[in-house]
Amino acid sequence: MIVSILSDKELKTYYRFFGARHSILQLGYLVDFEVEGEGSSFMPHLRNLSHMGFPWIYDKNRLLSWHNFIKLFEPHLRDTVSIDNFYFNLILDSARIWHKQNPKRIVCESYLKLLEYEGRLHETHYCYICEQKIEVSISIMHGFLPAHPDCIHSPSICIKRFNHFVTNCTTICLEDNEIEYLHGVIMRGI
Repeated sequence: MIVSILSDKELKTYYRFFGARHSILQLGYLVDFEVEGEGSSFMPHLRNLSHMGFPWIYDKNRLLSWHNFIKLFEPHLRDTVSIDNFYFNLILDSARIWHKQNPKRIVCESYLKLLEYEGRLHETHYCYICEQKIEVSISIMHGFLPAHPDCIHSPSICIKRFNHFVTNCTTICLEDNEIEYLHGVIMRGI
């Protein structure tokens, strides 16, 4: 099994034996491990793996949501070796509150933090498609790009509530159906 592990400094790839005598490695788990053969010409070997759990780990719905959230990072961070600790801390902070809040709200807030950190957060005053001012309601495209609902034939959100979300990085003012919509946009990829 080929394993990618994100630490606070790097994204590393290891190989791991998989069998009856080896613990199962799950997507998105916080793990402690040892590395063997770090300096060799072959891929380093992952050994003595132990999982460090969270309170929500046995809740199937939360675990499935967590796996879907973590899967978004693999294509985004692919081919990255040295990495800033922002990504590790973002994921770890999300995991720590995953059982306290609606996971979809955590995903939306985390994604907003990621866009802001990477400098990809756009102003919501003008439509990305027609470049006209957005007045009452806004539709969101990949990367939280703003658009008129008619320009992309998509559901909409009240622009005041969306701007409050972007300004304060909290989903408290958004309705559940708006969270579902934003979560669906995020799940297409970051």
